[in-house]
Amino acid sequence: MLKFGVIGYGYWGPNIVRNLRSLDGCQVVGICDQNPSARKRIEAAHLGIPVYSDYKELVSAPDVDVVAVITPVWTHFDLAKAALENGKHVFVEKPFTSNVAQAEQLINLAEQKDLQLMVDHTFLFTGAVRKIRQLLNEGTLGKLYYYDSTRVNLGLFQHDCNVIWDLAPHDLSIMNHLLEKDAEAIVATGQNHLNGHEDIAFITAYFPDNMIAHINVNWLSPVKVRTTLIGGEKKMLVWNDLEADEKLKIYDKGVDVKNQEGLYNLLVSYRSGDMWSPQVEQVEGLRLELEYFAECINKKQTPFNDGHAGLKVVRMLEAANESLAKRGALVYV
Repeated sequence: MLKFGVIGYGYWGPNIVRNLRSLDGCQVVGICDQNPSARKRIEAAHLGIPVYSDYKELVSAPDVDVVAVITPVWTHFDLAKAALENGKHVFVEKPFTSNVAQAEQLINLAEQKDLQLMVDHTFLFTGAVRKIRQLLNEGTLGKLYYYDSTRVNLGLFQHDCNVIWDLAPHDLSIMNHLLEKDAEAIVATGQNHLNGHEDIAFITAYFPDNMIAHINVNWLSPVKVRTTLIGGEKKMLVWNDLEADEKLKIYDKGVDVKNQEGLYNLLVSYRSGDMWSPQVEQVEGLRLELEYFAECINKKQTPFNDGHAGLKVVRMLEAANESLAKRGALVYV
């Protein structure tokens, strides 16, 4: 039986606790939050589970095997470090840390202590992303040309980070997981309008082999949009995460170019075939993720969304912030 301690019971913490309590082989033995009203909610919802106001008491508790850090990003490093130093496996909400140096230090500490470290990239475990990964592995789309994602809505404004650090980790982690190649350089532009942090931003990532990715994140949109387009040589894919049934649509559309007798005599033909929507498994990604983490701990296997995966996202976020500060300058990752 793996015994979990959870630090943070704000927006995401209750979902973590709910899923952990429903998993066989997992038990929540402590929940910590500095906020008195949050502690009252914990006591009302989870009778019998010890409640802490000081994280140091939880991470040093002898009956805790794993610590889940579900708090603002600027607290992740100190909390995760304390848990690792006390011999606990660690699950950290995205983004992993506030900077690359912190991420590297936590990775090294986990390796020294022979402990598992996982970053909460929940979308990687959803039915849609798992199906897209399968289609790409099967070569359904062919050579990839572009990855284009839009993640916009009205709010929720964060007071400790900009819209890139708030929303883009989802898209960057998905993109890294699906493409299985590293971006070479990043360009980011954006603007702040209300609270000093950029509330609208555009990220462009350049990959080898003429592959390009674009991510639009925005707290000031009148509508909520969660759409990703992936264009390939053979087929193109549209993922609308707000669709209840047909989240994925595959289009047999494309452009064929043939070179006939010299560079300037190109024959361009457009292909427009069928569209179909593959079946997507209806699962709660977070439940699968926590179940997978418990399995990795028990089998002493490194999870694919480990500290190194989290570090890759943080490195891209840092590059985006640097480019943002230089009004769209190219920054090599």
